[in-house]
Amino acid sequence: MRLSILTLTAIATLFVAAPADAQRYDPRYPVCMHVYTDGGIGGGSGGDYFDCSFTSMPQCRATASGRAASCDVNPYYAPEEPPRRRYKKPH
Repeated sequence: MRLSILTLTAIATLFVAAPADAQRYDPRYPVCMHVYTDGGIGGGSGGDYFDCSFTSMPQCRATASGRAASCDVNPYYAPEEPPRRRYKKPH
């Protein structure tokens, strides 16, 4: 009896578990908009996502205006390195 209950519990757990998608941050843009959506089962934050396609905070805030969203600095932003200085060789 215990074995059948444990087996049914294990099978039910497999069916209830939802696959999780990894959030992708675009490292080319310095600002991300965090968009809040209605949660899925249980009212969690399952539908929230980040849109990292903004070059400035004012641009992001203008897009987020009137929406359930906020603007954040992209933690994975990698600014371009300045070009290396070329040294002339003496003749």
